[in-house]
Amino acid sequence: MVREQYTTPSQGTTVERPENQYVYNIGIYGWRKRCLYLFVLLLLIILVVNFALTIWILKVMWFSPSGMGHLRVTSEGLRLEGESEFLYPLYAKEIHSRVDDSLLLHSSQNITVNARNSDGHITGRLTVGPNAIETHGQQFQINSANGKMLFSVDEQEVLVGTDKLRVTGPQGALFEHSVETPLVRADSSKQLRLESPTRSLSIDAPKGVHIKAQAGNIEVLSQQDIKLQSSDGMLILDAETVRLPKLSLPIPPSDSRRNSGGSQELYEICVCPDGKLYLSVAGYGSTCQEYSRDCQ
Repeated sequence: MVREQYTTPSQGTTVERPENQYVYNIGIYGWRKRCLYLFVLLLLIILVVNFALTIWILKVMWFSPSGMGHLRVTSEGLRLEGESEFLYPLYAKEIHSRVDDSLLLHSSQNITVNARNSDGHITGRLTVGPNAIETHGQQFQINSANGKMLFSVDEQEVLVGTDKLRVTGPQGALFEHSVETPLVRADSSKQLRLESPTRSLSIDAPKGVHIKAQAGNIEVLSQQDIKLQSSDGMLILDAETVRLPKLSLPIPPSDSRRNSGGSQELYEICVCPDGKLYLSVAGYGSTCQEYSRDCQ
């Protein structure tokens, strides 16, 4: 049986305790401590450099609570002062200039404005290039300041909504197909000329054709025939004098009345059943029957 003895020191006596055989040091010492301090110093330097670069970027880019540089954020959108350069496409709902300034779009190549639908497909395109201006779309329309349509183009027709269309070119206007208009008029100091160099010229109207010259003559020239036809009505030549100077048909030279007349011979205009005109020497009565053989 093991017995434990406890020794109680009395006054005036000291008891020596045995020394510890193992000592444990708590903390980081040596090269680890130096590496830790170096890493903390490096982080502090990086933090100071980042803070300095942030301050420099804010100063250079002119950051402010309302925007960046010339760019201001307002309740109506973004407002940009001065000139700006965009290296990539710009998407915006509306672009307009200031009230007291104009909007200038400048490009070294061309300027292209695209309109897309909800699927991302291009529905309209306006391209301003160095040599031409091209527009792609279903309809092109120009309106006045009060909203009146001035010019409209689509696949079917071209509409001009102005009160007057003026062509100032020296060669006039060239139309490859038909033209429908209520009035064709020249300036007061110039002549009006309707010409078809290699084909026929046709003027049709459901209620009549009115040709009027305020001052001067009306000339109709044709290489072949000139036809004046009215489907339901009559042809009226209302003038003080109606002259057909070059209307001539063969009249028998043996007719005594042709040679017995004076220096100025008188003729009678006769009409064949098919509408052909011929001359007959005038007499006391009608002589058309005598020369009706010209209708054959």
